[in-house]
Amino acid sequence: MTGRPPVILARPEPPAPELAPALDLLKLHHESFFNAAEFAEATDHPVPSDTRAWSQILVSLLTGIKGMARKKGADFADGSDVKGANVWLAIDTPRFNGCIKSGRKGDKGNMKSLDGIPWLFFVLWDHEPTHKRERCRVWVVRPCGDAQFRRMCAKWYQQRDDGVIKSDNFQLHPPRNKDSDVFTNECGNLSYPLLFGAHWVGNGYTVVTYNPDALTAKVCVAAG
Repeated sequence: MTGRPPVILARPEPPAPELAPALDLLKLHHESFFNAAEFAEATDHPVPSDTRAWSQILVSLLTGIKGMARKKGADFADGSDVKGANVWLAIDTPRFNGCIKSGRKGDKGNMKSLDGIPWLFFVLWDHEPTHKRERCRVWVVRPCGDAQFRRMCAKWYQQRDDGVIKSDNFQLHPPRNKDSDVFTNECGNLSYPLLFGAHWVGNGYTVVTYNPDALTAKVCVAAG
C-alpha cells in the first residue's frame, strides 16, 4: 500500500544544550576536511573524508537517536538510516546512493522494507549560492508512512521489476549549491522536509534553519 496516511512517531529528545554539540562537530568536520585537503592536494590524492560517518554522528547529535556502535545493520538503533553527500572538492557528482533496499547484499527489497525505517536522513555538505560559504543541511523523511515518498518508491520498484530500470542503485539527486529542498529522481521529484541548516561564517557555523517538527509533522511534497 503506497498511499496510506503518514505515521506519527514520537520525536526523540535531543541532548542538551540542544544544538551546541552539533555545531561543535560541524566545526571539527570543517577544520579536519580542509586541513587534510592541503596535504591531499600537495600529493595528488582525494581528500580523506568519511562523509557517511560524520553524517551519522551529526544526526545523532541533532535528534538523540543512538547509533549501532560496532553492530552491523541499520545506521541507528531504532532502524533509521542516513545518506550523506559532500560537494566540497568533489571529483564526481555527489548524490545520495542506495536510499532504499534494492539489490545490494542479496536483498532485492520491496515496499515492505520501508515499513521498518522510522526515519531516513539526508545530509548534504555543499555551498550556499550567495557568498559560496560552506554549509550543511539535513533533511528527513518517514519511509514508513510518507505517502508521496512511498508512491515514488513503489514506482521505482515496479520499473525495476519490469526491467525498465536496470540498476539496483536507487539514487536521489540533491539540490547541490542551491537554495532548494527538491531531490530529483526519474520516478518523482519531491520537496523534502528540512530539519537543519547551518553556514560556515568566520571560524564556525551559524544555524540558519532548525525545524524539529520535520521529524513528526512534515511530509514530502510533489515538485515539478
